Amino acid sequence: MHMTPNARAFDDWIRDRFVGINTELEALYFVQPDRNVIPAEGEALRQELLASGHAHVSRLLAEGNTDEGFEAAFDLLGNLGMFMAACRRHGLTDPAREQRSPLQAASALALHLGASLGVTPRFATSHLTTHNPARDGVYKCFTRLEAERVFFDYNTRGILAYKRAADALVRTLPMGISHPAVLQLLDDAAAALADVQCSNAALFEALDVDEFFYCVRPYLKPYRVGLQVYRGANAGDFAGINEIDLLLGLCRADHPEYSQLLVDKFLYMLPEDQQRLRDCMRRRSLLDALLEALPEAGGQAWFQAVVPRFLEVCARHGETASQHHDQLVRRFIERPAQALPEEEQGDVTASGPPLSVLLPALERLRDLRRAAPREDIPTRHRDLARLRAALPPTTAEAG
Repeated sequence: MHMTPNARAFDDWIRDRFVGINTELEALYFVQPDRNVIPAEGEALRQELLASGHAHVSRLLAEGNTDEGFEAAFDLLGNLGMFMAACRRHGLTDPAREQRSPLQAASALALHLGASLGVTPRFATSHLTTHNPARDGVYKCFTRLEAERVFFDYNTRGILAYKRAADALVRTLPMGISHPAVLQLLDDAAAALADVQCSNAALFEALDVDEFFYCVRPYLKPYRVGLQVYRGANAGDFAGINEIDLLLGLCRADHPEYSQLLVDKFLYMLPEDQQRLRDCMRRRSLLDALLEALPEAGGQAWFQAVVPRFLEVCARHGETASQHHDQLVRRFIERPAQALPEEEQGDVTASGPPLSVLLPALERLRDLRRAAPREDIPTRHRDLARLRAALPPTTAEAG
């Protein structure tokens, strides 16, 4: 990836002194009686971060668009966003007290980059995971804390596994549900989702709750770019997980709440992910294809072979959704947040809404993905039961 000298200097700063400043500040904050409050100590470090970052950004803004290609521009947007997120974390900016970002040069450059690339003008999850170039085995991060390394190591692995599952399901579309090779693709998708579960389990085992909540999560919160507040980075900001939702048929693009989720996340994804997701939104799901075939083909060999494998993929997807919500969200966000004063709980989530609004929405999404028996949301519980009923008892129990 080719960089201009100014972009390279900014990248070098992000990988070195920027990380050092943040790590020093986190060490100061973590020993405070109230870890959620930014103390007076560390002001010289905060001002160094602000001044150094602004100097780099000002040179880049004056340089203008040098047309180094998408990868270089997207990488620059990530570096810029990490600087703006750190300013937000350290109280140098706060969307609650501002009508316009005080980081005017950074906002101007971020808006220019975001508009030209077709993405949101802030750093996104991909900047820290799948599109985070490593140098000598080290990728970019905010701090040198173990909790941050663990969080992004395992999130990256989980995202890649989700992408493998989505790729397998997408490949079924031009072949048709009854094609013999679909059996292998469904097995591949189930295996990839099992890898997601393994990655999640390792993450939950290794991640320190307090260090994540107080020293990593604050860098993922919303911040203002120009006049507008953009929500924080979300680990689900890639197409794969929604491709699985839609292709399996567990979620539907015409469900208002789910389609709103898709609309809200489009610009937080890479352009190629946006295109993949749009394509899946117009496709017929595998579940609907099987239900359509059921009356005439329910007793045929291909149907009896495909359905157990399809149900296994659905089960795996539901299990990963439950695992994420019931372990990561509850243990690492909801429970620590309960220890905060009530007036501070509204500023906890990366998504913006307070926990009292976010948690029920996440529960509904979890239950769509696991086809839970609920009457208030359109889960596919009954439709999956129809497929199970078409199988011999021992096969249905296994699926």
